[in-house]
Amino acid sequence: MTALTAGTAGRWRARDVVLLLPKIVLTALLAVAIADMIFGVFMRYVVTGITDWLDLNPFNFFFVEEVGEYTLAWVTMIGAGIAIGERAHFTLHLLTHHFPPTTQHAVHVVVQLLIAGFGALACWYGTQLAIVNSALTSPALEINLAWLYAAPAVGGALIVLYALAAMFEPLPALDEQAVEEANAAAAGND
Repeated sequence: MTALTAGTAGRWRARDVVLLLPKIVLTALLAVAIADMIFGVFMRYVVTGITDWLDLNPFNFFFVEEVGEYTLAWVTMIGAGIAIGERAHFTLHLLTHHFPPTTQHAVHVVVQLLIAGFGALACWYGTQLAIVNSALTSPALEINLAWLYAAPAVGGALIVLYALAAMFEPLPALDEQAVEEANAAAAGND
């Protein structure tokens, strides 16, 4: 489900671009968060010291925290959706690999439906929170708080889309040596 695979004829398909778009947004948000942290540290330790030494009025940079909060919320929710699509979340294979392939597939489908259900819940409540808080603004930047609460809605929608798409993909191959090591560790026979 990786978005970096090109189409069969060496050109990008619409699906590949759609899968790549959240990764581009996530990268941009991470760049904003890093720049925001660097700016905040610079202002706190360099500019504040200079203004104190020169006895000048301090520069207000309390908006740095709000930018950090907004980017953290969006990075978390978009990143969770991308991790579902890339199968990067933690999985524990203690029992299912012993089942026949049809049972393994059924368990896989049920798990993906549960993940999609969680994403739908996040999407629903995120949308409700965005609607309820749409009349409020943030104190520093005076940005509508609906933008902050829209992050779970967007992330939940990504989780639903990626989980439903994963239902139709083949089961991921398990590394037999890793499974044996996990079984040995679970049994206490390290």
